[in-house]
Amino acid sequence: MGKSRTRRLRPAYSRRVSGVYGRVLVVDDNKVIRQLIKVNLELEGFEVVTAADGVECLDLVHRICPDVITLDVVMPRLDGIQTATRLREDPRTSALPVAVVSACTPFEVDAGVAAGVDAFLEKPFEPSELVRVVHRLMRKQGPHPEDPPAPARGRGAGRAGSTAG
Repeated sequence: MGKSRTRRLRPAYSRRVSGVYGRVLVVDDNKVIRQLIKVNLELEGFEVVTAADGVECLDLVHRICPDVITLDVVMPRLDGIQTATRLREDPRTSALPVAVVSACTPFEVDAGVAAGVDAFLEKPFEPSELVRVVHRLMRKQGPHPEDPPAPARGRGAGRAGSTAG
């Protein structure tokens, strides 16, 4: 018997996953809505992590380093507007693109704009519109500092405006 070489072990979870457009943190207290958003984004090539409310979002955000966050407004413990406000107050997350996915009443839109929300998507939403908004916000974010320069991946700098729906 000859000697066999073993490969060096690599970490099981990397900061970036090859072939993935980016990481999205989906925050909604409704499990069905979280799953619906997750599946639609994963089908389009995004890596998705979910949280059930704003408190869980703030616990996760620095560990998973998402490129975009989607927030419901009405949630227990910490609602989406308060979560967006706290994200904007933290220098580490102040520029992180945030989209509100909610009923989008005039009050929610006004409060969201004041909190620094980048985009709004009204429930019920078309999955294609969700994907479009996340892609647009991803382009606003630009490449992550740990990413090597990516040739023509559609993640250049740009300003995403708000869409009230």
